[in-house]
Amino acid sequence: MKKTLSKIMTFVLIVTCLLSGCGATGYEENQTLTYNEAVQELSSKLTKVHSSTVDAPLDIYDLDTPTKTLADINTYPITVQGTGAIDIEIAAATELSAEAPDDLINVLAKNFNRDKFEINGKTISVSIRKITSGEVLTYMTEGDYKPDVYIPSSYAWGEMLKAKGVGTIKLTDRMAGNTAGILMEEQTHKDFIEKYHEVTVDKVLEASLAGDLTFAYTNPYTSSTGLNILATMLHSFDADNPLSDTASAKLLDYQKQSPPVAYTTAVLRSQASKGIIKSMVMEEQAYRNAPELKDYVYIPAGIRHDHPVYTFDYVETEKQQAAKKFVEYCLSNEAQKIATEKGFNLHDDYKEQSAGLDGAGYLAVQKIWKANKDGGKPIIAVFVADVSGSMDGEPLNALKDSLISTASYISSDNYIGLVSYADTVYINLDIDQFDETQRAYFSGAVKSLTANGGTATYDAVLVALNMLQEKAQEVPDAKLMLFVLSDGEQNRGYGLNKITDVVGGMKVPVYTIGYNLQNSNALKQLSEINEAALINAQTDDIVNQLRNLFNVQL
Repeated sequence: MKKTLSKIMTFVLIVTCLLSGCGATGYEENQTLTYNEAVQELSSKLTKVHSSTVDAPLDIYDLDTPTKTLADINTYPITVQGTGAIDIEIAAATELSAEAPDDLINVLAKNFNRDKFEINGKTISVSIRKITSGEVLTYMTEGDYKPDVYIPSSYAWGEMLKAKGVGTIKLTDRMAGNTAGILMEEQTHKDFIEKYHEVTVDKVLEASLAGDLTFAYTNPYTSSTGLNILATMLHSFDADNPLSDTASAKLLDYQKQSPPVAYTTAVLRSQASKGIIKSMVMEEQAYRNAPELKDYVYIPAGIRHDHPVYTFDYVETEKQQAAKKFVEYCLSNEAQKIATEKGFNLHDDYKEQSAGLDGAGYLAVQKIWKANKDGGKPIIAVFVADVSGSMDGEPLNALKDSLISTASYISSDNYIGLVSYADTVYINLDIDQFDETQRAYFSGAVKSLTANGGTATYDAVLVALNMLQEKAQEVPDAKLMLFVLSDGEQNRGYGLNKITDVVGGMKVPVYTIGYNLQNSNALKQLSEINEAALINAQTDDIVNQLRNLFNVQL
């Protein structure tokens, strides 16, 4: 746990660096600059910024660096703890196991445990772990996690586990009925119906490709809705074979003009509430429990999300019996009444639109998305790391550990550089393609970082932006982005309000990982300039958050 917290502090420091830079001078509305105007303004501001280049050492031991970056499973909390002589652990989707009203399985588990059912004279109970459907797949196939029961959002994840060689035993096809689908702002929906007559995935794709609609979806590696709609999209591109080269090529064309895949559903909700995104994916139960989305229209699509329940062939007989007893309890009239009150069981008449995929097919869908998510455009990214005096010791060690381990999820097709800063700014690694050699130099540069001095966050952001625009001239049509890591407020050089117009005009998303979220407002403002994400590095699962962020963006 100490090592995990260390990694958390590390990445938090990184993003905080970006975010904290927004500090003392306050925040001003973006000036509207074109990209070229922003580059000119950047050049002017850089005349007052001192930077120097540091030779990056080649890390000849980089190949021996552990690539496993899964945090301890206990970073996903137990929301209900059973105390029976026979206790089964249930890995449950977050719409079932979070805070009210997303707590159906928690409520049922507590009621079940209270009634003290028995098997062979032994009391039985259930414990609930809150974890996304996709992360269960990751932890069971890439780690050593072995829950007794799994309740994902949809059967796609159970099929994927089977395809990975896990012996699943389905206890029910449906524990709580739900659907996933398309959410549209009311006026957008009216305009859409007027031109396209009905809302279907086919029509949404047609409108998006015609420039009439911006449609956003979530990470298909962790989001059941994202995976569902992505599979439906591929089926729309080629109904005979959603995994064909034709479907893949059409997805590539679509991705060229679609917004970036959202890091989380929470990001979509935030963008929707501000009117930025007016058409997106969503589960019906989540929509019904989101009052900020009351002016949106929901249309189900894809496969159903009925929360099937699985146990496994490695689970001992008495625990399998206990699991069956709990499922019977969850399917009782009283339990299903609670489910309906929580926003489930609302579209029982919906007949799913299946892409006809098995588990291997859904795994292939994820790979197709990974290959095409950037629309064929390379990514140029710079990591901006705080090495001010407050980072000395364990914080900097954690930052290094996190950057090196999480870098294993960055594709070799991307272009990566590294900047660090204290009183002044250091270019630790010029941007280059992230092949094995660049990866080894990146590792060596990170390991050689030392801490001392003040915090010139926004000077470093300007230097990194200049590196991005210069490399973009060599790599045309690339996507540019920054990742800032820090633990403190900016106290040297430019303030956030002095660089906002440049960041906004260049349209470079700045992903921030903040450690001291008591001072997170500035960090939040920095990440919001171009609708990127702010990550709370004070949570134990920061390693997983960064892994998923890089999986989506890099």
